[in-house]
Amino acid sequence: MKHGKKYSDSAKLVVSTSYEPEEAMDLALQTAKAKFDETIEVSVRLGVDPRHADQQVRGTVVLPNGTGRTVRVLVFAKGDQAKAAEDAGADYVGAEELVTKIQQENWFDFDVCVATPDMMGIVGRIGRVLGPKGLMPNPKSGTVTMDVARAINDIKSGKVEYRVDRTAIIHVPFGKASFGKEKLLENFNTLMDAIVRAKPASARGVYVRSVVVSASMGPGIKLNPTRFIAVAGPAR
Repeated sequence: MKHGKKYSDSAKLVVSTSYEPEEAMDLALQTAKAKFDETIEVSVRLGVDPRHADQQVRGTVVLPNGTGRTVRVLVFAKGDQAKAAEDAGADYVGAEELVTKIQQENWFDFDVCVATPDMMGIVGRIGRVLGPKGLMPNPKSGTVTMDVARAINDIKSGKVEYRVDRTAIIHVPFGKASFGKEKLLENFNTLMDAIVRAKPASARGVYVRSVVVSASMGPGIKLNPTRFIAVAGPAR
């Protein structure tokens, strides 16, 4: 693959395959040379077999400094829960009419869906279109709940979901270049701590096999995974 001059210059700065988190954040910022505020993300390869249900790794965590992006929240609710969602700052609140809008207009001007349990029968009608986009409400991610106000506040405050894919890798954005090193490092450590604590009891061998941080347009920066192996243990 042919890369541009900025990328090639950035790649020359990455001289090791085993950086510590502090060094990796510095490098990520140095390699974020685009004219826009680049997202900083991490890819974590785990020693699990996602084909087995008992080795799925999935959860959520609220990043202390947020994600740096505005998240549009749609809530499926009625009555008091709909009022609570509106008061909490949900961007869209409704029931059957929103399902119809999505079905008929192919409308997806939102980033996260939250639903009360009693609405899941209705939401299930559009599961086939929400699912592939990662928008289907799910109790494991805290988006099927009776406490819609808390769910909305968490999401807008910087809640992110991590989930292992079929290649045993987790990809998660954890901030913007404009955050600076300290805030990025705090978000990164919070996220990695959650992933480490989510280790399935059935997982054997090395759990955290590789950790790579990068800016949107920058090269991958490999971290020393042994610091995470040392603290990895069964989910608590």
